[in-house]
Order: sequence, then structure tokens, then C-alpha cells
Amino acid sequence: MTQPLKAKIAYDDVEVGTELPPRTFPVDRAALVRYAGASGDFNPIHWNERFAKEVGLPDVIAHGMFTMAEAIRAVTDWTGDPGALVEYRVRFTRPVVVPDDDRGAVIEVGGTVAAKLDDNTVRVDLLVTSAGQKVLGMARAVVRLA
Repeated sequence: MTQPLKAKIAYDDVEVGTELPPRTFPVDRAALVRYAGASGDFNPIHWNERFAKEVGLPDVIAHGMFTMAEAIRAVTDWTGDPGALVEYRVRFTRPVVVPDDDRGAVIEVGGTVAAKLDDNTVRVDLLVTSAGQKVLGMARAVVRLA
């Protein structure tokens, strides 16, 4: 039987203000189609440009939960253990617009340890942007460190 992963970052080695390595996650239309298949969310705003524009969007947009999942990868990769995640909350502020070109879109994620809590946990505040605009607000995660 395999042992569960344990966070590679030690609680005693981080301070309030510790910055996580910045991450970027490319997003293209193919990724959205794969996510739609995995999640069962086939809303046409996520794959049909004509429909998205008819309902007032600038173009196809990434699923909110897709954006949220990509952002938390910056934290779980930093800890070295997805199981270290105790709590995660965000507010959706703007959609990630995914044009149908060779570049697609990019989700940029930065994080900072905002508080050291009890039981070897820390709160990480995230800054998540795409095309220079904040796409997730109040993005906060609590992780348990070694």
C-alpha cells in the first residue's frame, strides 16, 4: 500500500509574507472541451463562440471551476501534497476569456502566506489574473504543513 504524501514545506520554515513561486497555466479551447467532458458542464459559453457572443460575452470563457482548480495547483504544488489542502474559497470576479487562436489564454497565479494558524496550518492568499485582470477575488487557501 502506498503511503499518503506529506507536505514538503515545514511550518517552522515559513513566515507571514513568504511568497509562493509564481505559476502560469495556459488555457486553450481543447482544455475546455476536456474539462467539459470530465465535469459534465457542457454549457455552450465554454465552447461555442457564436453562442457566447450572443449572450453578451466577449468570447468563449473558461469554466469557473476550471479556473479555480488551476489556481489551487500553485498551492498544492508548493506544498508537495494535494492532501495538505484543508480549505479553499474564492469569489469569481471576471471570466477567463479563451480566444480561438494559437495563444489561447493564460491564468497567472501568485501566492503569499498571509497568516500562520494553529495545528501547523497556514493561510495562503492568492492573486489570480488573466490578461492583466483579476479573475478570482478573495482567493484563500488553508494548508497543513509538515
